[in-house]
Amino acid sequence: MYRLSLLFACFLFTSATFSQNKPVIYVDIPSQQKPWNHIDWNASPEQFQFAIVTDRTGGHRPGVFPTGIKKLNLLQPEFVMSVGDLIEGYTQDTVRLNEEWKEFNGFISELEAPFFYVPGNHDITNEVMEKKWEEMFGVSYYHFIYKDVLFLCLNSEDNLRGAGKGTIDDEQYEYIKKVLEDNKDVKWTLAFLHQPLWVQEDTKRWDDVEKLLQDRPHNVFAGHYHRYWKTQRNNGKYIALATTGGGSRLRGKAYGEFDHVVWVTMTDEGPILANLFLDGIWDENVVTEEIVDLVRNQPFPVKIEPVYVNKGSTEEIKTTVRATNNSDTKMHISLKGITHGDLFYQFEKTEITVEPNDVAIFGLTIQNIEKKDLNRLPAMNIEAEVTYEFDEKPDVRFSSNLRYLPFYKNRVETIQNVKLDGDLGEWKNREWIAVEHMEGSPFDFDGKEDFEMKFTTAYDKDYFYVAIDVQDNNFYIKEEGSYWNQDAIIVGLDGRPLHISAFNGGEGRGTDWLAFLRTFKSKNPIYNEDSLPVAVTSALKKTATGAQLEMAIPMSYLEEMSNGPWNSLRLGVGYYDFDANEEPTTHFWFPAWTENSDIPGSGMLFKN
Repeated sequence: MYRLSLLFACFLFTSATFSQNKPVIYVDIPSQQKPWNHIDWNASPEQFQFAIVTDRTGGHRPGVFPTGIKKLNLLQPEFVMSVGDLIEGYTQDTVRLNEEWKEFNGFISELEAPFFYVPGNHDITNEVMEKKWEEMFGVSYYHFIYKDVLFLCLNSEDNLRGAGKGTIDDEQYEYIKKVLEDNKDVKWTLAFLHQPLWVQEDTKRWDDVEKLLQDRPHNVFAGHYHRYWKTQRNNGKYIALATTGGGSRLRGKAYGEFDHVVWVTMTDEGPILANLFLDGIWDENVVTEEIVDLVRNQPFPVKIEPVYVNKGSTEEIKTTVRATNNSDTKMHISLKGITHGDLFYQFEKTEITVEPNDVAIFGLTIQNIEKKDLNRLPAMNIEAEVTYEFDEKPDVRFSSNLRYLPFYKNRVETIQNVKLDGDLGEWKNREWIAVEHMEGSPFDFDGKEDFEMKFTTAYDKDYFYVAIDVQDNNFYIKEEGSYWNQDAIIVGLDGRPLHISAFNGGEGRGTDWLAFLRTFKSKNPIYNEDSLPVAVTSALKKTATGAQLEMAIPMSYLEEMSNGPWNSLRLGVGYYDFDANEEPTTHFWFPAWTENSDIPGSGMLFKN
């Protein structure tokens, strides 16, 4: 293994040339080829990064801004700019003003970087508020230069006219004019103010300020309208920011309504902006073992209880939805049904909040007005979204497509004197079930002449029996080949109680449930027979048109899995059909439990 030693020279941001401060890499790799594209470091003593926060108030939403401060501490900017509306204000009550500023400055005290204040209409609306601002911060407009970039912090409220009526008056204009004249040769100019005066009328000297800026590289940032939009004007980029906690409908990017901070990287070619949504900035605890246990290591928390009806009584069917919250935080459920071509269904509720460690149960009504055969209907599809609502970490949101159908109640009758020899003579008068669900290309399936399958079941005091009749015009057999790449009969049996077996998604195969796969090999036809959880007796007999299989599962196994006398079990019966030079087709009674097309509760058999 090659060793790679990377030693970076430390350097100071001084007046020394960049070539003197350029990082050095020492490489210990013997080959001429190197595992990187180049080592032209994306670093410069003139480059720096800072952040911008925008409106906190104007109908502030508690908790958002302090959350933004915590996330800025994760980002570690060199400093943070603002564009005003820091308190609710709009009052002459000094007691209230003091309380609001104390609250806001308490948030800023948690910030690890310098913070630059800029006033908004909620911060300065009258002479009392203006006096308070000057008492705390000295001036309402100012500038500074950092690494050859001029920062202009302006006061769009210098006439105390309020929302939508911002101004730059003569005195402030003269100040701006002098600052720009004194700093003609800076690399870039960045202006920060609260109200986007470029979209307002009667702004006094703002148009003149734009004329002063037009011949120099510059950007202007504002807030106020709580909606983000960028405008190319006056040879610069003028950007109105959204919110960092201010009132918003939060309808998303298309509306420019979101909570964010702006991350600015100042380069020789100008600023590069990244809008960082607050709900997209998280520390190293974004996914912990706790969340893995909550989401990945347990079943999806929303289940529609299977319902089994007798044939002929299927016009209106009622069942329940169960939402289980095993966490210590609130869980919100949202359900959205997709229109079904044959069934009409309606939830009692589509939005519900489940308290920690609680269960919510509500109804689902299904109407089969035309009394269509349930066995021939496609599954209903319900989109279920689950949100666990946390305070100190991101909400955990995930979803699943719930496939659902009501089923006919299939009963298992008793039988006597079964002889396991592959001859189905004693099964002729039983009720047979056709295996009709197919997956694979329809061009690789030629209909009943290519493949047909049916099965029936029964039990006595010692065994549960499955009898299968297969019609296949071309058995594909590979004596030394994989069991999964040739023709095979597969039977799955889950003897656990209904509330468990109905939702078996394939986990625990071979331990929690029986998976029996039998090929047509002459030797060792059964896959992994010695590792089956119970000894299965079976006999296969080939016929002129296919094959017949009988199998027996000990009743003791069913009673063990059901924790007592068995009343129901879940059965899956299928076939892998490989024809020469064609892709296989798979045929199941219902979609396989391991597939996304699985319908929970399918394949249940009930003891008569």
